[in-house]
Amino acid sequence: MTVKGGRNTLGLRPRGMKLLPALHSVSSNSAMTHSSSPVGSLELRISGLCYLAIIGLGLWSEAYVRGSLIVAGDAAATAQRITGHPQLWRLGLTADLLMQVLDLPVIVMMWRLLRPVNETLALTATGLNLVQTAVLVANRVQLLATLDLLTSPMIGAALAPGQREALAMLAVQLHGQGFGIGLIFFGFACVIRGTLIMHSGVIPRALGGLLTLAGLAYLVNSFALLLTPDFARLLFPAVLLPAFVGELALAIWLTTGRHRQASR
Repeated sequence: MTVKGGRNTLGLRPRGMKLLPALHSVSSNSAMTHSSSPVGSLELRISGLCYLAIIGLGLWSEAYVRGSLIVAGDAAATAQRITGHPQLWRLGLTADLLMQVLDLPVIVMMWRLLRPVNETLALTATGLNLVQTAVLVANRVQLLATLDLLTSPMIGAALAPGQREALAMLAVQLHGQGFGIGLIFFGFACVIRGTLIMHSGVIPRALGGLLTLAGLAYLVNSFALLLTPDFARLLFPAVLLPAFVGELALAIWLTTGRHRQASR
């Protein structure tokens, strides 16, 4: 899916050429008439606050909690840190789950906002985002398994310390891989939404471009993680910088933007 010279050049389905005039017409009408958004300014700002909270919670749980407790390549040191701070580990998990709950109002808002541009693509992005959320919620079980392996008396009686530490580190690694799998769906959702935003006439086109780049960054990172893990380690974390910038910019605009068209 590409956008060149301001014109829609999407190849979306085997008969997708029929979709191009409709998408171009919607974007032209929006730009010419400044038609009101189906989403009010208050809803946009609430969604923006949810989005900012998602970013903040995600950074805290991933960078601070797991970043301070997980020692790459050292199962024994990781086990020692997690067992020394079990409540911090649980707080990180709680922040992750709260982040997924806050996903839902943002998903609904994006669907309502982008539906007039192209209902099929907006629904596709919504479905992809819901799959991502479901995958990430299920994936959090790995974090509970990590803690149980290290702190459960029953497991401690059945397995030697080295075995428990190795299995706990395996659960941590599987959580990281599951997270990457979930972001594949979110990456495609961002690419679709970014393209629709650029044709919406409601959100600045630049934000649509940034969100598209964010989606591509997620896709590159996730597929590299699955296909070439050594190369993925070289890319991370720089490869996710466009994702951070794009999502943060959109969240700030939703929260503090003027939303002139949305309030009409």
